[in-house]
Amino acid sequence: MSGAKRASDTLVRMAQMVQPNDANILGKAFGGAILAHIDLAASATASRFAGNICVTASFDRVDFHQPIEIGDLVELEGRVTYAGRTSVEVTVQVFTQNPVKAERRHSNTARVTMVALKDGRPTPVPRLLCETREEKAMFLLGQWRREIRKERIAQLADLERRILDEWTEEQVDAAMADNSVFWALARP
Repeated sequence: MSGAKRASDTLVRMAQMVQPNDANILGKAFGGAILAHIDLAASATASRFAGNICVTASFDRVDFHQPIEIGDLVELEGRVTYAGRTSVEVTVQVFTQNPVKAERRHSNTARVTMVALKDGRPTPVPRLLCETREEKAMFLLGQWRREIRKERIAQLADLERRILDEWTEEQVDAAMADNSVFWALARP
């Protein structure tokens, strides 16, 4: 790890043409193929920022805004939006462009948490230097998302334990039959 790196210097751009083997049965880009491109862009962005190999810890969310056609040029823009001690959040924006029509569309947004590794173990990453209002806001939102993820994981683990270990079959049946019963039973 070395000092700090400017958020504006973390931008990585990649491009790929959608091939027929990337398509689903509807002739649109298969979601898994797009996820693979997003993962590669996030890894390249985080690894360049960290100065170490970075691996995927989690996909926080991937939004599919518009379908992508075979033959479209897929452009991915990755940016580090938050940096913790050994992990970074990379926001990847995916744009598609029909090479003939030259119209560029925003097709996907993803947030990926990557962990820096050295000798197979997590290693510290540089501090993210945010200079503009937008960079600072993205950092704060990334920090907020990290805390929300931790809370959500703990809540889901507790709920899973309660449902599997404590609920009776009648409680499970009632929750399945009526969503309001589920929420009433699910509250701590």
